[in-house]
Amino acid sequence: MRKEELPVVTEMKKKIDDEDFWVFYDGNDKLPGSKFSPLLASKDRNCLVSSPENQVDMGALDDKVVGLYFSANWYPKCQQFTQVLARVYKQLRDKGASFEIVFVSADEDLEAFDGYRATMPWLAIPFSNLDLKKNLNRRYDIEGIPSLIILQPGDEDEAAVRYDGVELVYRYGARAFPFTREKLKQLGDEEKERHERQTLVNLLTNRSRDHVLSNSSSKQVTVASLVGKTVGLYFSAQWCLPCLKFTPRLVTVYHNIKQSLANEHGKDFEIILVSSDHDRSMFDSYFSAMPWLALPFGDPTVKTLTKYFDVQAIPCLVIIGPDGKTLTKHGRMLINLYLERAYPFTREQLESLEKEIEEEAKKFPRTETHEGHPHELTLVSQGSGGGPFICCTCDEQGSGLGYLCLECGYEVHPKCVKPVCKHDTGC
Repeated sequence: MRKEELPVVTEMKKKIDDEDFWVFYDGNDKLPGSKFSPLLASKDRNCLVSSPENQVDMGALDDKVVGLYFSANWYPKCQQFTQVLARVYKQLRDKGASFEIVFVSADEDLEAFDGYRATMPWLAIPFSNLDLKKNLNRRYDIEGIPSLIILQPGDEDEAAVRYDGVELVYRYGARAFPFTREKLKQLGDEEKERHERQTLVNLLTNRSRDHVLSNSSSKQVTVASLVGKTVGLYFSAQWCLPCLKFTPRLVTVYHNIKQSLANEHGKDFEIILVSSDHDRSMFDSYFSAMPWLALPFGDPTVKTLTKYFDVQAIPCLVIIGPDGKTLTKHGRMLINLYLERAYPFTREQLESLEKEIEEEAKKFPRTETHEGHPHELTLVSQGSGGGPFICCTCDEQGSGLGYLCLECGYEVHPKCVKPVCKHDTGC
């Protein structure tokens, strides 16, 4: 059983100004022709809908990049992404980009479909066309929503289909258009170059601020004074229940790391809160219980860092090394797995810890039974099919070593296993 982190995107993205999705598009890019009727038309209908009263001929998709948007009103993540996608769509259409979206609904009834579709500025497959929607789900192997499949005009090559449209929109906004290999490579190269030029100072400062906040009497700490330290950027918020659960653990680990480095010359560790709280009172209340530093509430750098590190869920802990370069964006998982032993979060340290886990695995039986679970559990590690998981017994995150049910995905920490007595061996 695996649980996802609480999405932060709506909390951050709904505050984004139009300029954040600005796209420099001069309308001169010529896209090859395309015919989507064989894909989206049915034997009874050859049109899409833009409202309950208006039907649009399938030819409206010709010569356009088309996004098939699999979504439903009953799922909060879909509602959150729809708001972000609508901003990107408007920016692209206002600039004359040849782009259209077709909503493929997973809503439960017509009323829900009509209400949800009314929030969308694009086209939709009629709710009654159930067979077509099922065929599209099968064709593109849709396992979860929201999902945005990007189709290129005139290109029937399966390799040209993008299955990661949601991720691309979250990551690049309108700049991802037209979602071609060439465009995405360009964006990737630009992103790589920015990360290579990254320093702690250019990450955390702006024209009007060269400091971060402290709960100590000094109240402010210059970013320059943090250069040379290992720094964790803690994306979090008081309204986020997983954050409230993780923060006390992080506080303990923070104190333990600081204590272990007390006599280590030239080594230090710091954390900076990057808050997505709704108002200053929530921020002040949350930050007051933290022993580390914070970016000021509402500072524009919060939004910049969220986009720069592609933070789509909180809590998230990004670790910056002493040289100002990113060590990992998976600090939360590493803290949950190794606690303070994860420091200094370098590849060498993590490889050493992984080897220790592999050695530890040899002490446990290969299979185990667990009280209250009907199937046999198999011991897995990162080297044998394991990975991050939420323990089904203690509800804490784990990774690297666990007992997994190969039949249903149930997974527990080795320490949480309650073996079932076998009659032939006694208790």
